[in-house]
Amino acid sequence: MKTVLITGSTSGIGLGIAREFAKTKKYQIIFNGLETNGPDIAASIGKEFGIDVMYSPANMLKPEELRNMVSEGLAKFGKIDVLINNAGIQHVSPIEDFPDDKWLAIIGINLNSAFYLCKAVWPGMKANKFGRIINIASAHGLVASEFKSAYVASKHGIVGLTKTLGLEGAPFNITCNAICPGYVKTPLVEKQIADQAKAHNLSEEDVISKVMLMKQAVKEFVSVETLGQMALLLADERSNTITGTALPIDGGWNAQ
Repeated sequence: MKTVLITGSTSGIGLGIAREFAKTKKYQIIFNGLETNGPDIAASIGKEFGIDVMYSPANMLKPEELRNMVSEGLAKFGKIDVLINNAGIQHVSPIEDFPDDKWLAIIGINLNSAFYLCKAVWPGMKANKFGRIINIASAHGLVASEFKSAYVASKHGIVGLTKTLGLEGAPFNITCNAICPGYVKTPLVEKQIADQAKAHNLSEEDVISKVMLMKQAVKEFVSVETLGQMALLLADERSNTITGTALPIDGGWNAQ
């Protein structure tokens, strides 16, 4: 059995990816998230698929908590083979109104936490001559949109970190790749749809077609199952020559 640590895995994209890994019954999973029922979510998936799990409420803004989560995972499972940096937040605002605290939180959660966790798991992966790091970036790690300065900056930063670690990990069979999704219909996005519909006096259908999916050639949301399957491919032992990449799963957004 291999061990995978997935941040932000008690909801949304992270939970969907965790379920895909659990279905294989080849992975023990370290869950992480701030949901109050996080331990129950982790335990229920462990029971459903018959795998060992661990839960950590480590806060992405607190480096010491992140290091402790890795230490606790190593103490329980002996190794961490796969790290998936998924936790992230978003805020939309014109630059002149963008709150300083939101900028710091977005860079801290979306980018800095990935750095701290990569650094923490690296010695073990190096010693084991095996490691797979998968960063959940965004289509906004490759292109920009208005009013998302912090988010776009953080996701471009993740892509840069991915390339650097792909190079550094190559001699040790440690790969690092970024998955760059378009819009994924999570509870967070569903709330954005409702909020934008109210703010712009549009129907939710118009928000989806005219705002969210406007830049995608394929007018569908990306499924969490698709992201999970891509993560499983990148985590595979045979994927040792796929590294330092930023892989768009965005309905053709980046083909324009």
